[in-house]
Formats: sequence, structure tokens, C-alpha cells
Amino acid sequence: MTHTRIFLTLLFLIPATFLARATDYFVHPVAGNDANSGLSTAQAIRSLERASQLVLSPGDRLLLAAGQRHTGSLSLVGLQGHPNRPIAITTVAWPGDDTNQPALIDAKGHAQALLIRDCQYVHIDSLRIQANGSVQKKPGSEMRCGILVTATANGRTEGIVLANIRIQDIFHENPGYKRPSKEVTTANGSEPYGWGIRLMSTDETSKIENIRIEACHIENIEHTGIKLTGARGRHNISRVWLYANHITRTGGPGIQLSNVKFVHVAANEITYSGSADDSRKWGRGSGLWTWSASNVLIEKNRFMYANGPGDSAGAHIDYNCDNVVLQYNFSAHNAGGFCEILGNTYNCAYRYNISVNDGYRVKGKNGAFQEGKLFWLSGYQGNAKERKGPINTYFYNNTIYVSQDIETKFAIDGRSDGVLIANNIFCIEGRSLTVLGDQNKPDTPLEGGLNRVFFHNNLYLKPGNWPSDLPIQDQSPLFGDPEFTSKGGLLPADYLPRNIQLVKGKGIKVPYLPSDAIGLMQGLRIPEDIEGKMTDDIPSLGALKMD
Repeated sequence: MTHTRIFLTLLFLIPATFLARATDYFVHPVAGNDANSGLSTAQAIRSLERASQLVLSPGDRLLLAAGQRHTGSLSLVGLQGHPNRPIAITTVAWPGDDTNQPALIDAKGHAQALLIRDCQYVHIDSLRIQANGSVQKKPGSEMRCGILVTATANGRTEGIVLANIRIQDIFHENPGYKRPSKEVTTANGSEPYGWGIRLMSTDETSKIENIRIEACHIENIEHTGIKLTGARGRHNISRVWLYANHITRTGGPGIQLSNVKFVHVAANEITYSGSADDSRKWGRGSGLWTWSASNVLIEKNRFMYANGPGDSAGAHIDYNCDNVVLQYNFSAHNAGGFCEILGNTYNCAYRYNISVNDGYRVKGKNGAFQEGKLFWLSGYQGNAKERKGPINTYFYNNTIYVSQDIETKFAIDGRSDGVLIANNIFCIEGRSLTVLGDQNKPDTPLEGGLNRVFFHNNLYLKPGNWPSDLPIQDQSPLFGDPEFTSKGGLLPADYLPRNIQLVKGKGIKVPYLPSDAIGLMQGLRIPEDIEGKMTDDIPSLGALKMD
């Protein structure tokens, strides 16, 4: 066979998507014209509406002029990129303009700035997005999103990357609107809101998978920063990575995950969730929370300053979840608390985290309808169902500091079945007390105690740090002052104990709970501490390894 015939044979085997020449399309809201081809800066198109009509192919790029305000909404529907040749939407520098600002999409009055529906392998990078209210006195849409990623019945959206996007000032209502006072007491808000990024796959035949949201800055949002909503009981949003995002001043949670599976949330910073600094905001929300979620790993994040009259923990696990693990996180000054796990959850864990002054909220003060709680196991699984506590809960090697001026509260539902608490440091300077869990109605104590409890080898600053009237008690407690390096600090290293002999090598191996053959999907033994130091076979107490 000649070299020519070999080449032609190989050429025949190459998919057509690799042979097609990629095309760049240019958009400029001032210099462009929608009658143009868009194939060069001189032939740029003008509007996002015209850009939405383009039929983009694998490798094509849609390039928005840097530093310009593009008004309206960009709709990407049914686009088919390729894993090796994704369709790209990004900012481009314009000849004669030396601005380094990303292109801005201003979607005021539109349902979303960017719609991605039934698309495969589309990458969005280096944009700014805002949508501050409506152009009408009474907004007509049910919600307003910075970015909406969705799939229709029998549709599929996959291979989407959202990176280096600044999403700011997303509001359904116009400035001056004031929420009814009772709105903050509803489960998730009953009125229309603005959302930062939403993934929605609510039809059980649709699917969203392989989504990456990375290095985005999300600020001043009416409700939730990043919200994933799958079909009830279907987990049809799967394989999602949320990495290194900065989310701040959201009126609701920073991140919320519902009906999802296989999600990794890592290295994000979430601050001031549940913000009430604008009367349009909901005013309540944990830094992150999961509901009806399976196999979610939440690690190396910072959750700080969550606000609200209810919930509003650093990160909490709501009911109907399994295999949700929080590890290596730094949680501080969150009104609702540190550890909150609701009913009908299986094999969930908090381990190797640091908590600082969490759970300071006092019921009845400033409209609070729930106590803040440092540690809360609840049997709540919805108003229509009987209480059912968490199953197989693992809580170990956490470092907890609470200052003298905070009254630290605990609540454990007597229906909890299988609880492991070991190797933690509870450095609580003030008073500790037991309260009733109060998710809509109080968790009531049961006689007889909990089943399958392993509660050993935790360090307490003083007797009484763990209230004596809780239904479970430490069978081998340790007492002493770990002498943290800088109490009240906001870095993990601030909670390195100087009292080395008290904590080094004083941990125990964490066992499986009786009758639990699963433990945690990542394994019970963890290879490193919160700062990445390799752990020993016999661990130290708390979240930090002692050298």
C-alpha cells in the first residue's frame, strides 16, 4: 500500500468534527451590525439576539468585545460541541481598544443573561454578568438568573464549563421592593427571586451531567449563588465539580444541591450567605446545604458569616441524603451552627474541619425562630412524615472553638441511629446547654437512649462542655486546654495546639459503627489533615496533625 493510500485511509477514519474548520464569530454592541457575517471584527454582529441565532459547530468561538456592555440575553440551545473541540464563548480584545475588562452581559428585565439548554461541550469563560431587576414596574418572569443551565424532556446537557465569570447584582425585583416579614420563615422563599447560576433538570427524563463551575465570582444575589435542582428522587444531575469559586452576599444560601449525585465541592469561599443588606433579598441561608443528595464530597472550603433567623449554618446536610462528607473545611461565625444533619440521612460525616464561634444565634432575638446549635442531629424529614433520625453519622477529628461570650447549644433527636463521635477537640469557653431541635416543630426526646453509639476520646476544655442531659455521653472523655496559637483567628494554623503533649498521638483509630458495613465511601482513615500533612496510623486529636 502506498503512503498516499495509507494517508487517505487514515483520513477516512478521522471523525468529521475534526475535519471541519472552526469559525470565530465577533460581537460588538456599538461597532457591530446584525446584517454583518460576524466573521471578523470589521464584520461584527451587534446583538446577543443575533448571536443566539448562530449555529455553532465544534471548535467554533463566539467572541464578545471586551469592556463593552452587551444588553439582553444570550441563548445557546441544542449546540453540539465535542470533548476535544468544545464550543467557546468568551471575551476578545478589540482592535484599537486596550481595555482588559471582560465583556458585560446586562440582562436587566430578561429571564436570564445566559441560557444553556440541551447543549453538549460548551465552555464559557471570562465574562461579566448582571441583571438588576426589571424594566417593568411589575416583573413578569418567575425568576431571573445570571446563568441557567437546563435540559428539556428526554434532553441532555453535558460537558459544560463555566469559568472565570463574574456574576453580580442579580435581582428579580427593582430597588426599593421590600419582602413581606413572613417570607423569610418559608422553606425556600415563596416569591420570585434572582439567582446566580442555576442548573435545573426537573423533568425525570432529562439529564445534566459532567458540569464544571470554576473560579467564578458571585456577589450580591437576591437568593442563592449556585443552585442545582434535579427531578425529585431521580438524581438526574450528576458529576458536577464546583471549584475555587468566591460567593458572597447572597440573600439565600451560597450553594444549594438538590436531587444530585456525584458532586465535588472544593476550595470555595462562601461568605455572608443569608445577607439582608438589601430589602429584596431573602435574608436567610447556610453557606451550603444539600437535600436529597447522594455521594457529595465537600472539602477545603471556607464558610463564614452565614446569617438568618433559621438554618444558616456554615454547611448543613438536610434530609434524604446519603454519603455526604464534609472534610477539611473552615467554618466561622455562622449564626445557625457548625454541624447540622437532618432526618433520613445515611452515612454522612463531618471530619477534620475547624469551627470557630459557630451557632451564636439566640431564638427570639432579632426575629430568630430557631436556636443556633453547634451540633444538631434532627429527625425532621418533612412536615408530612414521622420523625426519623440520621443513620450512621460519623463526627471525628474536628477542632471546635467557641469564645466566652457565646452560649453553646446542642440538640440530638432520640431517633438518631448509629452515631460516632471521637477524637474531636471541644474548646468551649462559655456555657453549654441542651435545647430542643426546632425544625418547624421540636424534636422530642425519647426514652431508652440511642442505638449503636460510639462516643469516646474527645478533648474538652472543661467539664460541662458537653451537656450532661444530652441522650449520649462520652465514655472516655479527656480534659485540658489545647492552648491554641491564636484563638479567634481565621486561619487553620491559628488552631494549632501549643499544648502538644495533650493532643499528639492521643487519638484512636476510628471504627465502623456496629452493623454498618459501609462506613464512608472515601474510607474512614483519612490520608492527611486539614493542612495537607500526612496523618499517622495513630492520629492526634482535632483537625491538625501535631509534628
